[in-house]
Amino acid sequence: MQPHDALLIPLKKFFGFNSFRPLQCEIMSDSLADKDVFAVLPTGGGKSLCFQLPALVRSGLTVVVSPLIALMKDQVDSLQAAGVPATFLNSSLAAGESRSRLRGLHNGEFRLLYVAPERLMLSGFLEDLKKWKVSLFAIDEAHCISEWGHDFRPEYRQLRNLRGIFPEVPMMALTATATDRVRDDIVAQLHLKNPARYIASFNRPNLTYRVAAKSGAYDQILSYIRARPRESGIIYCQARKTADDLARKLCRDGVSALPYHAGMENSERSRHQEKFLRDEASVVCATIAFGMGINKPNVRFVIHYDLPKNIEGYYQETGRAGRDGLPGECVLMFSPGDRVKQMRFIDEKPDPREREIARAQLEQMIHYAEAATCRRHFLLGYFGEKFDEANCGGCDNCLAPRAEWDGTMAAQKFLSCVYRIRQKSGFDVGIGHVVEVLCGADTEKIRKFGHETLSTYNIGFGHSRAEWSAIGRELVRLGFLFQNAEKFNVVQLTDAGGSALKTRQKIMLTKSVAAAVPEHRVGEIQCDETLFEKLRALRKRLADERAVPPYIIFPDSTLRQLARHYPANEQELSRISGIGEKKRREFGEIFLREIAAHLQGNPRQMFADDFAGPDTCAPRRSLLTDTVSESLLLFRQGKTISEIARMRGVKDSTVFGHLEEALLAGEAIDVNTVVSAQAQRDIATAFTRHGFVSLSAVVEALGGKYNYGECRIMRAALQTKLVRM
Repeated sequence: MQPHDALLIPLKKFFGFNSFRPLQCEIMSDSLADKDVFAVLPTGGGKSLCFQLPALVRSGLTVVVSPLIALMKDQVDSLQAAGVPATFLNSSLAAGESRSRLRGLHNGEFRLLYVAPERLMLSGFLEDLKKWKVSLFAIDEAHCISEWGHDFRPEYRQLRNLRGIFPEVPMMALTATATDRVRDDIVAQLHLKNPARYIASFNRPNLTYRVAAKSGAYDQILSYIRARPRESGIIYCQARKTADDLARKLCRDGVSALPYHAGMENSERSRHQEKFLRDEASVVCATIAFGMGINKPNVRFVIHYDLPKNIEGYYQETGRAGRDGLPGECVLMFSPGDRVKQMRFIDEKPDPREREIARAQLEQMIHYAEAATCRRHFLLGYFGEKFDEANCGGCDNCLAPRAEWDGTMAAQKFLSCVYRIRQKSGFDVGIGHVVEVLCGADTEKIRKFGHETLSTYNIGFGHSRAEWSAIGRELVRLGFLFQNAEKFNVVQLTDAGGSALKTRQKIMLTKSVAAAVPEHRVGEIQCDETLFEKLRALRKRLADERAVPPYIIFPDSTLRQLARHYPANEQELSRISGIGEKKRREFGEIFLREIAAHLQGNPRQMFADDFAGPDTCAPRRSLLTDTVSESLLLFRQGKTISEIARMRGVKDSTVFGHLEEALLAGEAIDVNTVVSAQAQRDIATAFTRHGFVSLSAVVEALGGKYNYGECRIMRAALQTKLVRM
């Protein structure tokens, strides 16, 4: 039997999957052959399975080095729910519980042990390990060992000694984000012996990347979240106070939001994380302390309220969205002022080399935020991966390209200023100083070098300082200027820039990112949404009874398959991806009963892509006509029903009809802006008494207090469960 075949049986039995994700089988096969393995798999790419599944087919104990207590508990809970004998040891356990688990390890009861690096390298613990027949060390989040990584942890450096203590035990190092330099450093630090290297694609096709200019940031975020009433999301903030304030404001406005940061008590932080994992809070406002501690698969959006410090951290944090393979959206709120704030923090670093690296990383982040080209192409290119598609179909710049403007005159002024400064002084300067010269600033540096005498001094009228800075950065991206990261990010004319300056070449520049948070890219497994909500409620009850997060029972992707294929028996249930034997025995009959009960009172729905298999996660395409879409767009821009009707030359009733169609097609609409709270209660009560068939009966029962349009909107909202009866 080939290794692939030997792995397929436990893959289906314990995890409920019929096939592997890219590179998983190859990684596992090399590991089972006792080779050292180094793997870079993106968040949601199935890293954990690479050491969990082999642990079930090889003898001995697999020791997993993990950096966070919450992450250990989360993974062990999931494994135990699937019937895998796994445990963890960390400071969160009472003494009695630790002793019980140690006895189990001495008796060979476990196949996987999760442990933090500090505990692993204690001399007494190392002696215990020698007795437990360790067959593999799996170093998760391996980038933490590298000073060049975005999340360096000194305690990880102790792991360098493992190879000398256990020279014959193979190692597997895994991470989601690592540049070439970090990869080489990981291999060197861990003393991996001629490791098999696997670098998966960094592309997450189910994620949409967007950048929105900050303009009333809180209102933007509130509007965004209200349009997604049943979705979970994370909002990353730079400061603890921002996280606290944002969570408090959202709660005040009816959003179940909680803060999470290192300044909170451990117990409170754990409680907030637990509520989020159990779907008792829909939004977490967090600093990067929330990074690696979250394994919630149904996070539908990640918003960065502040500019991240580097691309690696940004990529990893956005990777918290859509881990179940269903669509997720990543929105970066951006203001040029964010750069100034970050630079202040960087300037406080005592080490000059650290400051230099941090500035270069920040400039890359700003280039990403301001880029007019494909954001997916930018991200993948940063990690050394080529992306050949002309249009990724999953970022704002590809979905709605920004308008261009003739920037020839502005480019000439900027390039000329760079040239004149170099000509006069014999050295190069950064973009900031070029902008100061263009804007006629009276600074000590300008006076010291006589730059107020340049012909380009104070010729920058027509653009603000922030706009000139953006123009300079775009000229870098277009190749007319070179920004030298090795020399404090000074800018230099390239050959292309010099030629453009001499020939007065036409240069088109791109307008800045729009202020409004863009529309959500809808796309999920099409299913019976009413049944899906019933299954979610059932899952929540079962999870609460067992004191575990809902996704430990089943992820959303599995519930959506159940609500699409309506399995009627165990054989049909076994075809649903994500249901292993233990879960089928424990929960199968309960979910089958719920599905059968639903079908007694509701027709079985058919879907446009029913030819696709049960593992398909095809995006749901909009069924709206152009005229309905136009009304919906105006509504989302804040226009009232009457304003839309007047602008489009139609009656109010027509616009109400458009919004009703949009609701029934699955579009998110804030009903509260159309129908008052009292009206919602009254109309919902009337529908309860008279049913949904006759709209006129409901309007008459309400004595004409509310018009047909309001009643139509409420009927659609009730039918799609946007409001409760």
